[in-house]
Amino acid sequence: MRGGPAIAPTPLGLASAGALLAGVGAVQGFPQLPPTGAALCLLALGVAAWTRAGWPRLVGAFLAGLGLAVMHGQSAMALRLPAELSGREWLLEGRVLGLPIVEADAVRFELRVTAGLGAAADLVGRKLRLGWYVHAPDTVPVLEPGSRWRMKVKLRRPRGLVNPGGFDFERRALEQRIAATGHVADPGSASMLAPGSGLDAWRGELSARIRQAVPDPSSRFVAALALGDTRALDDHDWQVLRATGLTHLIAISGFHVGLVAGFGVLLGRGLYGLLPALARRCPRPQGSALAALVLAAAYTALAGFALPTVRTLLMIAAVLLARLLRRPQAPSQALAFALIVVLVVDPLSVLSPGFWLSFLGVGWLMWCLPGPSAAGLWRPYLHAQGIAVLGLLPASVWFFSQASLPGPLVNLIGIPWISLGVVPLCLAGLALAPVWAAGAAACWKAAAALMALLWQLLEWVAAWPAALVWLPEPTPAAIVLAMAGTFWLLLPRGVPGKGLAWLLLLPMLWPRLDRPAHGEADLLLLDVGQGLALVVRTRNHVLLYDAGPAMPRGLDLGEAVVVPALRARGLHRLHTLVLSHGDNDHAGGAAAVMAAFPPERVLAPEGWARVGMATCEAGQGWTWDGVVFRFLHPPRYFPYQRNQSSCVLRIETAGARALLPGDIGRHVEARLAALPAHQAAAEVLLVPHHGSDTSSSLDLIAAVRPRLALLAVGHDNRFRLPKPVVLDRYARYGVAVHGTAASGAISLRLGADGPGPVARLRQDRRRYWRDAGPDGTGYAIGRTEPDR
Repeated sequence: MRGGPAIAPTPLGLASAGALLAGVGAVQGFPQLPPTGAALCLLALGVAAWTRAGWPRLVGAFLAGLGLAVMHGQSAMALRLPAELSGREWLLEGRVLGLPIVEADAVRFELRVTAGLGAAADLVGRKLRLGWYVHAPDTVPVLEPGSRWRMKVKLRRPRGLVNPGGFDFERRALEQRIAATGHVADPGSASMLAPGSGLDAWRGELSARIRQAVPDPSSRFVAALALGDTRALDDHDWQVLRATGLTHLIAISGFHVGLVAGFGVLLGRGLYGLLPALARRCPRPQGSALAALVLAAAYTALAGFALPTVRTLLMIAAVLLARLLRRPQAPSQALAFALIVVLVVDPLSVLSPGFWLSFLGVGWLMWCLPGPSAAGLWRPYLHAQGIAVLGLLPASVWFFSQASLPGPLVNLIGIPWISLGVVPLCLAGLALAPVWAAGAAACWKAAAALMALLWQLLEWVAAWPAALVWLPEPTPAAIVLAMAGTFWLLLPRGVPGKGLAWLLLLPMLWPRLDRPAHGEADLLLLDVGQGLALVVRTRNHVLLYDAGPAMPRGLDLGEAVVVPALRARGLHRLHTLVLSHGDNDHAGGAAAVMAAFPPERVLAPEGWARVGMATCEAGQGWTWDGVVFRFLHPPRYFPYQRNQSSCVLRIETAGARALLPGDIGRHVEARLAALPAHQAAAEVLLVPHHGSDTSSSLDLIAAVRPRLALLAVGHDNRFRLPKPVVLDRYARYGVAVHGTAASGAISLRLGADGPGPVARLRQDRRRYWRDAGPDGTGYAIGRTEPDR
């Protein structure tokens, strides 16, 4: 029996939009971008095939997506400060973008360069992310939004840390077209050329008026929802929002832009009801669409043209444009047209989680929800919530590796409460602010009062220990299976085998973890910049050797790197934390780690160990799952001398050994070299003191005889470590050296046959927006793999 006639894809249909998205998405997995000529050829061929009838247009859309994404990626990468100019100082002029973030001893802001002296002229038009640091809180400068400044800045090429479960700053810099990061090098010489003006200055003034009108702490939510100003939200606020699944509702989001567009439609219809004669000049459907577009654009401007709001504005504009042109569209056609418009304008938007959550959410709802004739109000609303939770679960786990258990129930209350109660009051305050200050203040106070009531409930829910569930970092295959299972589950009623569809979600929700066998151990050296954090995992136990630094004016790497990495590896308990010594680059992140993973015991050197900590002592040891742990230093009664008192830990598995010496220097190294050969020898050595020439003596290397050396060091660090003379010593003994500065997180297994292959995250997950090592492939000296 013959099937029906095949339906050819339309130029702006879902199939064409999907092919374009596939092409754009494929480029984001490229380790390097092809040349411009190849991109132009792909784009030309793609457009030519896209305009042809029949199935070849899908190939054309795919090729066009490849060409567009490559060209935009090349353009964004070309904006970055060249690597050879990183670390230099520049005298330039620029305009402050957005709303500066004021801290106790610093101001963080973005600057659009408008002029530059000498070589700085090449930076004109580029966006910088800067910090202005001061020594006393009362000297923090006032940077008005939209003001123009002349200042000397020290800039670096965008560079991030690469770790399991970690935040990819280089990807974010590409998405936001940030050319360089840095700080004001000479604050005393900085001068303001012009006061704040323009849209950003207006946003800053309105934010100040909201804070003045609403002295209640809940004013932070009013500013966030009215202006996208989230500066007053602290870590506790974000933690509560994550635990309750309401992060997407705070600050101006795409959902709120759509809501404002809906108000615009209602406003247009009301205006036509009051003034019927308007229909003679502009038909009512087109007039209402125009009102919606104007209000959505104004609200996007109030948000400072943040990327999520701009993306939503493009989606709305694409749909309303068809209405203005009197071209009827089905919902699926409108979604496809909006997707094509967003991808053509900014292909790099696919790097944002919000892009995928927005389009997937709308797509699932369009496909699954009943038509407008469905009876009742609550049943469709509950149905929509269920679809959103299930349909977006794979994408949420892929991007965030977390899920809020009470989130679906909290959203049932939170979405209407915020979107239909708090947000309209915030918008009413903005509308009244220019003409009636008292009325605006009353609206903002009412919005703050509503939010305060809801916040009490949210904090109560977030206090539940199991509110937020962290999942191991999923594999692409697990996400594909989960998407297939979700699609199966959301098929119409009567489709057989839906109970089996849940099994396809198991690889994502309950993955099989690659645990070492009895007598084996995994080492994971994390990329924490100029510091140290190394995870040791046996079959059933986890040890953390140091916890990374906590920057006085920056991130706590224990919270930002170590904790997410432990969660990404599916670890839920920390049995032992060893703090080799008390310096910040080794112990600064310990508090954050212990808060998230309370260890069963903490070991530290005598003389520095805090209350509740035990001391590490030479000869002390234990055995986990066939793996022997033993301290070689410091001996009993050894006075605390910071680096020299580091806890030196030796790990012995069935087939290999590793030595973790902390920051010891030559004198302690000589003591270790004098130990019996079987005690000092190890196939893997953690390079002492980050490669300083005060350590890694030839005596130590000769006594240990490592095959492989792991180096914890920050990229382009101010100490200029590792020292070339140290690398020469390892090269003299034929030792392969892998450092986190060029390799990102480094992992290997101490197996029955010795050290296994070395995995280097920056090289193994190469992306075109990430800088590689000095040799273009990774940081490695000597042999690239240990002898087998």
